[in-house]
Amino acid sequence: MNIAEFYQGMEGDLAFVEQQLHKQLHTTNHVLKDASTQLLDAGGKRLRPVFVLLSGTFGQYDRLRLTHVAVALELIHMASLVHDDVVDHAQMRRGRPTVKSLYGNKMSMYTGDYIFAQALANLAEIDDPLLHKTLALAIERMCIGEIEQIRDLFKTDSTMRVYLRRIRRKTAFLIEMSCALGAMAAGCSSLEVAGLRRYGYYTGMAFQITDDILDFTSTEERLGKPVGSDLRQGNITLPVLYALQDTTYGQKLRNLLHEDCSPEDVLSMVRLVIESGGIEFAQHVADRYLAKANEGLAVLTPGKNRITLSALATFVGKRDH
Repeated sequence: MNIAEFYQGMEGDLAFVEQQLHKQLHTTNHVLKDASTQLLDAGGKRLRPVFVLLSGTFGQYDRLRLTHVAVALELIHMASLVHDDVVDHAQMRRGRPTVKSLYGNKMSMYTGDYIFAQALANLAEIDDPLLHKTLALAIERMCIGEIEQIRDLFKTDSTMRVYLRRIRRKTAFLIEMSCALGAMAAGCSSLEVAGLRRYGYYTGMAFQITDDILDFTSTEERLGKPVGSDLRQGNITLPVLYALQDTTYGQKLRNLLHEDCSPEDVLSMVRLVIESGGIEFAQHVADRYLAKANEGLAVLTPGKNRITLSALATFVGKRDH
């Protein structure tokens, strides 16, 4: 299934979101404008705006109001990616050179800060303190998750509990907030907001676990970055955790996993993780989160949009890129 199939009937609203994203990043500083639109022009799934808009359909749907929320969340996501690429020394993102590779670390950090600022400026169009507080909490959690990931690099004694807590903060919480803020902006009931928030959390967890699986099973062409990038950077993901606990593969993996590992070492580690059954284990965990995501939808009015949210959760947990 292609992600575009989920956008049927939403093309006009998503085109408006895209227009507003470009408008929000416009600046008379040509270098900053080029740098900040580098990632935007590379495209992307725009999942967070989709979650905002779909969640808003369960209340009073106001396209302009929901667009402010959708643009803010997408810009926050983009800013975090620009910063991530500096931390990870990444040269490619979505099949294109990163801001870091084109403009250097200093320019990238200020570009990410600029995008963050534009996200906040966009949401300021909505006079609702609770929305602003909720968005600030999402940014705080995301920063904590990123710091925890840096702290845990190359730590082969990490645990599943630490991993799950980290990905909730780093990834899942922003998707959770996309659903919750979309519902709040549309004036949904507290029960509906809670159900959509629960759905977003579990979907976000499945999304990140699937991302970690794809680092082993996809291709550079589909990922837009080299396979095994997480291992190369020392990021201990769920498939790796499983392999490390295996008596046959764990020590072999520890011997190879270090900061100066070669491309050949990375390929060997990818093979060890796959042979250990780590992919199947991680997929099983992702499937459990997907099942819980659908439970969150039970409080919503049955219909096309609820079915779409359910199918979208399945897609993000089963996608191949």
